[in-house]
Amino acid sequence: MKASDAMRSLDSDTDVIVYTLRKAFRKGEVLMRISEVSRRTGVSIRSLRYYEQKRLLCARRLENGYRDLDEEAVERVRTIQMYLGLGLTTEQIEEILACAETSPFPHPLPVCEEELLSLYQDKLQDVEHQMSVLSALHSRLTERIASLQRQLRTE
Repeated sequence: MKASDAMRSLDSDTDVIVYTLRKAFRKGEVLMRISEVSRRTGVSIRSLRYYEQKRLLCARRLENGYRDLDEEAVERVRTIQMYLGLGLTTEQIEEILACAETSPFPHPLPVCEEELLSLYQDKLQDVEHQMSVLSALHSRLTERIASLQRQLRTE
């Protein structure tokens, strides 16, 4: 299931739009401000706001406009960072997270694993292509440097 297929629902207990399928905030749950999530994850507040805008992270808005996040947000941000570190786009990450949320924890659905494998294989192919382009660039630069060095020695 793609994240774009997930329906936005309104949790009447907390008046929060829920973008994830796993759970909404629960009454009595310990929440933290975005600055605390930033401190605990090492991710800038600006990035956290961007994740929220991209629907990777769901924050409850207080009357004063502050964002409150739960403990799960810290782990979710770490997961987002891991996928970004693999070179995935926020759209791809959104699909992965949506698929994982529909699986019976802790075992992912086979369709999720197949999509993830395909995504990783495509990304590896992209990386290998980039490496060949960089290798060719490296060779051309090495040749130009050698040529210029020879030219300087003959002068």
